[in-house]
Amino acid sequence: MTRRIVRTSIQLATLILIVCVLVFVLDNRFGVLPDAIHNALPAHHPGLVITDITVATCSTLNLLSSCKLDKSRWHRVEKDLYLSKGWLSHAFVHIERKRESELTEKDRVILDVRVGSLDPVLSEKHQGAERWESRQAGIWVKRTSNHRDADKQQAITAVDVLFGSDSVEARPGWERLPQALVLPEVGGENQGAYLTVRRGPPAEVRKPTLHVNSNGKFKILQVADLHLSTGPGSCRDPEPQGDNGGKCDADPRTLAFIASILDDEKPDLIVLSGDQVNGETAPDAQSAAFKFASLFIDRKIPFATIFGNHDDEGSLSREALMQVTHTLPYSLSESGPPSLDGVGNYYIEVHARGTSSHSALTLYLLDTHGYSPDERQFRGYDWLKKNQIEWFKSTAAELKNSPSHTGYTHHHMDMAFIHIPLPEYRNTADMVIPATGNQPENPTAPGFNSGFRDALVEEGVLAVSCGHDHVNDYCSLSKSKDGKPELWMCYAGGSGFGGYGGYGGYHRRVRLFEFDMNEARIVTWKRLEWGEVGKRVDEAIIVESGRVVAL
Repeated sequence: MTRRIVRTSIQLATLILIVCVLVFVLDNRFGVLPDAIHNALPAHHPGLVITDITVATCSTLNLLSSCKLDKSRWHRVEKDLYLSKGWLSHAFVHIERKRESELTEKDRVILDVRVGSLDPVLSEKHQGAERWESRQAGIWVKRTSNHRDADKQQAITAVDVLFGSDSVEARPGWERLPQALVLPEVGGENQGAYLTVRRGPPAEVRKPTLHVNSNGKFKILQVADLHLSTGPGSCRDPEPQGDNGGKCDADPRTLAFIASILDDEKPDLIVLSGDQVNGETAPDAQSAAFKFASLFIDRKIPFATIFGNHDDEGSLSREALMQVTHTLPYSLSESGPPSLDGVGNYYIEVHARGTSSHSALTLYLLDTHGYSPDERQFRGYDWLKKNQIEWFKSTAAELKNSPSHTGYTHHHMDMAFIHIPLPEYRNTADMVIPATGNQPENPTAPGFNSGFRDALVEEGVLAVSCGHDHVNDYCSLSKSKDGKPELWMCYAGGSGFGGYGGYGGYHRRVRLFEFDMNEARIVTWKRLEWGEVGKRVDEAIIVESGRVVAL
């Protein structure tokens, strides 16, 4: 009796399985199940597809015009195509989007998008008899005859707008269309608006894990003060003066410089130490951010960012900018604990060589904020807050006692990166000049000293490096009361042509730190954009056998 029950149960389960598979295959092919059931089936990716695109234009002279369409049907991309610079005109891209489960027989899914004055059938030879539909601003869409014909991996599932002839798309699965939207009264390439589209579901982005190389070394490139714009931007204080007939587009020259250093030095990590975005000239900060990120993503180099005082002076807040960079491939950027002041207080672990889980190097990155909250008493710039310093000290202590640190058999090393220099950078007696660089401008450190330098020394951090003062590129050796070397404090030097230079012929530059874990040594040097471009400028050993050393 028991055997018969078991045999019958097996046969019934097999029959149910066959029926389920059959229904699954038929629904995938012909859509036999009701739409309400689809979200329960993993084969139907729960998400949105785009069924139409349009552009709504309005004018301050025409009170009847509106840039807001019916919200029950249209979703507006919240970027004015005129970047809010149009005297009279404004325009916004609107998309009609639906969940796959909500599509009806009348819905038609967009499979492709073009921008141009001519029908793609006439302007592109390979189009054949394809049918394209015209929309505003030179947009052409190719849609399915019904939603059942849509290839879920090729369907357009998201639409965004980037600005500038030099804009690039950094997100995986996205494609920026080559032709700018056709808009009247658009002046200059800085205001060129470009559609960018995503096909299929969002790509999965995994955070890279850092390891010391097989030779025991790890190289960090610090890039400070890129000052990128929306569009190519204009050079400030370029050197040599009059080069290229006096024509100088800031961002292309800046990015070409960084690209050459990446290809030559081949760093293992890039640390962007603030003012990546020049807020004043970046009405679309996302477009500016994607330009630097694409350099690293294309080369598969991990990168980490903190903010300066100019990053959030454009269209995006610190929180929004961090969200933009955090989600990109190869980005290690983090917002950090929400309870702390600032955005971007976090640490990065570099593990020992191979597949080791032991930490060989810890990097601390902290937000130095922007301008002083108390100009009457402390003029100038803000300072690291008490809760940030307490977080740093507690985190450092916790990591030192963790198995990933105690299990490392060599000298473990620690370093920190900030944007605005610490007050101790002003100590002229500690400046190692000219052996490590120069000090053309007075350090614009905070007027209030919150004690972060002492906290770094207490927790055994060997070096800290900043940006902010573009033409300073020296290092200071901070010492104890009895003259013992305790902490190297370096400047990277400004890298971007969108920020100031000057001061008697400053050439843009970057700083590198190479960690030799075999010798517990740190070597630092700079690379220039002009002049001695192939030289390791002011190369110096600043840590030996895990200890801070004088030159």
